[in-house]
Amino acid sequence: MDATAQFQDRLNQVAKDAESLLDQLFGKGLASDELARPARLLDAMRYASLGAGKRFRPFLVVESASLFGVPREQALMAGVALECVHCYSLVHDDLPAMDNDDLRRGQPTAHKAFDEATAILAGDALLTLAFDILARIEVHTDASVRIALVTELARASGLGGMAGGQMLDLAAEGRFDAAPPPLGLAEVEELQTMKTGALLRFGCLAGAILGGAKDGERAALDRFGAIIGEAFQIADDILDVEGDPQTVGKATGKDAGAHKATVVGILGVAKAKEKLRALVDEAEQTLAPFGDRAAVLKAAARFVAERRA
Repeated sequence: MDATAQFQDRLNQVAKDAESLLDQLFGKGLASDELARPARLLDAMRYASLGAGKRFRPFLVVESASLFGVPREQALMAGVALECVHCYSLVHDDLPAMDNDDLRRGQPTAHKAFDEATAILAGDALLTLAFDILARIEVHTDASVRIALVTELARASGLGGMAGGQMLDLAAEGRFDAAPPPLGLAEVEELQTMKTGALLRFGCLAGAILGGAKDGERAALDRFGAIIGEAFQIADDILDVEGDPQTVGKATGKDAGAHKATVVGILGVAKAKEKLRALVDEAEQTLAPFGDRAAVLKAAARFVAERRA
């Protein structure tokens, strides 16, 4: 089996296993110190998280951790914690006050299927559950490892990461200033590194943390994750221009109409595709310290650039 086929096989298996684990975590049974799990809130969390999605972020955790022989069940727990943050971000991103989307993964968005208040609370609960999961001994027996994971995920998802990047994105649209100054390429890349790249970078870094990686190995995965994050957003922006809404699973052509700051908007589609190919080449080179063991991660980089949804 070649690396591309291996990648697809492992991605599918992680998706299946992550779905099963999330289904367990979103059960009706109470965790220690919980008093109740309101049915409507739990239903909304399940709706926003189960039954769809490629689970690429958990895959990055599991695959990067496998380079160090980390038990798969530990990596999968960390991976679904990351997926909870990702799903929360989608729920809040779709809200009328944010991107105002009606469709996500081919289905009505959470606030359309339920209501805005329930969607907000579902996002809140998904975010906080992520840190509940990471704090559990099933992730790692060493508390210092769990603390490191919690710290890195908090920073990737918060003020200096995804949430901060979303604020910069809204500002660039002109939400707070009728005539915001146009952003240059470096500013757009910083925005996208925070908004999209930070969680993907964490997916690779988490494997290194779980595996007690040496400094050079950790740096290589850290850089690989940063490149994957940048490539993922450029590919997403290209899909918004060229993608088919039925295939993508959401409305396309919205970035230009919303005056979104994107690499495609600055460079044009052709130059953006050139940059995307260069990023894939760099990502593959970054994994050189791991040799053939990283073949599937290299295939993942190509998947990011070539995906159609």
